[in-house]
Amino acid sequence: MDTLIELALSFPVVIFVALLALVAGYWLLVALRLAPVELFEHDSLRNDTLASALVSLGFIGVPVSLSLTLLIGLAGLLTLVVELAVLRWLPLGFFRIPLGILVMWGAFALASPLAAWLCQRLHRRLHRRRPGGPERLPRCLLGEPVRLTAVSGDEVMAVLESDPSHEVRLATKSGDAPRVGEHRVLVKYLPRDGRYRAVPEGDYLDARTRLRRLHLLHGASQHNGSSA
Repeated sequence: MDTLIELALSFPVVIFVALLALVAGYWLLVALRLAPVELFEHDSLRNDTLASALVSLGFIGVPVSLSLTLLIGLAGLLTLVVELAVLRWLPLGFFRIPLGILVMWGAFALASPLAAWLCQRLHRRLHRRRPGGPERLPRCLLGEPVRLTAVSGDEVMAVLESDPSHEVRLATKSGDAPRVGEHRVLVKYLPRDGRYRAVPEGDYLDARTRLRRLHLLHGASQHNGSSA
């Protein structure tokens, strides 16, 4: 028992113990219906939010809370393996802190693609619905590539490229000319009528690239201003 307590309180394992405790508390609130599953989701990917950041990393189609749970769990498991195999046997002293931070960074880097793969495997199960029924997690579909299947006036239908049996309704703006077979990306959810706005894939990728550049430039300008 003392060994387990010592292991749980060792750095960096203690960070993941605290994070997993927060995650467990959150899912308890979800089970009690005191917190929503789509806690971090927004109606649009336009702003630089946690949800849009995870979408750009490949976490598409699942709630941010689930993505973070898998990511933290896998990274914590990898960190625990490194602690048991290497760190606990070395007389690190003060150097345990910088080395522990490096281990955490590496664990998240290695866990990210595996967590994204697991999220993709869970996609169909999370969005399973009755034909014509409402979306269970509508905002989680933002970032999904779709293919247009029907265009009739203002009524535009599309299917998810990852699940052709899953159909969504799209809303169009004036001047927009959608075509059957066109590939687009869902970028905004309209809760009033349950439809989505979608943009061509090329425009979506260009917009994401511009936002990243603007964010980097903004960060650089702030750094230069503070140093001046």
